[in-house]
Amino acid sequence: MEKVLFKSEEKKQTTEVSAILRKIADKVESGEITLSQGSDKVHLSIPKTITLELKVEEETKSGKDTLKKSLEIELEWYEGEDGQPTAGDVNIG
Repeated sequence: MEKVLFKSEEKKQTTEVSAILRKIADKVESGEITLSQGSDKVHLSIPKTITLELKVEEETKSGKDTLKKSLEIELEWYEGEDGQPTAGDVNIG
């Protein structure tokens, strides 16, 4: 069963998004991150090995000619586990 602990969706300039992603990257590397917005707040302890999922989707709304694209970045781990990295490096260019 899934329980959403924190969710945020905002339209931002790419420079702002880049700054947020850099800060998230630094916090992931440190192993601790706290996300907060208004009264919502969640603290996460991140193990040394986690699963990285990257997904690109495109969607056309019925009756519209515009194409919506999305890039999803998901980090997953099980509490108390620190597994081994798997082969298959993703290249970002």
